[in-house]
Amino acid sequence: MINIPSAPRTGVPIVFLLLLQFIQYPYTNSFSASSINSSSESGYCDKMRALSKIIPRQPAHWVGDGFNVYPVFGQHAFTEALSPWLMFDYAAPKHFPPSRSKRGVGQHPHRGFETITIAFQGEVEHGDSVGNRDVIGPQDVQWMTAGRGIVHEEFHSRDFAKTGGTFEMCQLWLNLPKKNKMTKPRYQPILDKNIPVEEVAEGVKARVIAGTVGETKGPAKTFSPVELWDISVEKKGTTVELDVPEEHNVILFVRKGQITVGESEVGPQSVAIMEQRGGKVAFTAEEKNSQILLLGGEPLNEPIAARGPFVMNTNEELRQAMFDYQNGKLGR
Repeated sequence: MINIPSAPRTGVPIVFLLLLQFIQYPYTNSFSASSINSSSESGYCDKMRALSKIIPRQPAHWVGDGFNVYPVFGQHAFTEALSPWLMFDYAAPKHFPPSRSKRGVGQHPHRGFETITIAFQGEVEHGDSVGNRDVIGPQDVQWMTAGRGIVHEEFHSRDFAKTGGTFEMCQLWLNLPKKNKMTKPRYQPILDKNIPVEEVAEGVKARVIAGTVGETKGPAKTFSPVELWDISVEKKGTTVELDVPEEHNVILFVRKGQITVGESEVGPQSVAIMEQRGGKVAFTAEEKNSQILLLGGEPLNEPIAARGPFVMNTNEELRQAMFDYQNGKLGR
């Protein structure tokens, strides 16, 4: 998802809007993992990861007319410190009245990465240039690989728009390794009924979308090792410990409730970035029915060149992506 409405909805040529996005979201790959480390919590054993950084809740903004989102990673988006994750938009629960109009974002291109959309409440409708069209409902996931290029759109589903209701979702951008950036586009609809649940402890459950929790492996097919776990904690005061690959980056997002990591509080729509040392992470739920997303993954350790809807390794590749889009070569 990116804030690029389609040309028919604005009257402005889409290429001009894309160029504005190039200006609005500049990125230079000078940010390293070491520059984000700011604190070290005591009291954990040697294998327990310490807290590196808290990203507080960011100001919300509209993407199109259907998604009022928090840009969760803020200024840390598109940095190696979060690799392979790039960007994270979260739309908190919001009521929409019935409507006959399409609420969302019109056609826009992507190249070089994957988008993962989770519908927590309501329904999201997706359509793209390679023929995929689908609707995901509560707790479903759509995992789209843009690869060499795709043009897609995303809206509230027609049925949801007609009835109205509470809408909640998130979209994550996941980088592709250099060798896979020009892979064929792919679409994975992952329904809630096909997402396994691991009971981590009493009152603690993890929906395993990608990666492995205990003996439970998630259904998502990925191009590099990745963890995406949707964790719910029933009781206030419960401490949760999770095994994670030692070499992976680990990020905790508080979707609902509040947690503490070490001595630090992490509130709703805030993020805890863990240091890249240790094979375990731990947090304590400070409110009942807290809900946390754990994002993890093996850092790609490759240059990140990001402008608007394209994420490549060099500026020349970004220029080529724009040229291909302008000339109708992207999205076939």
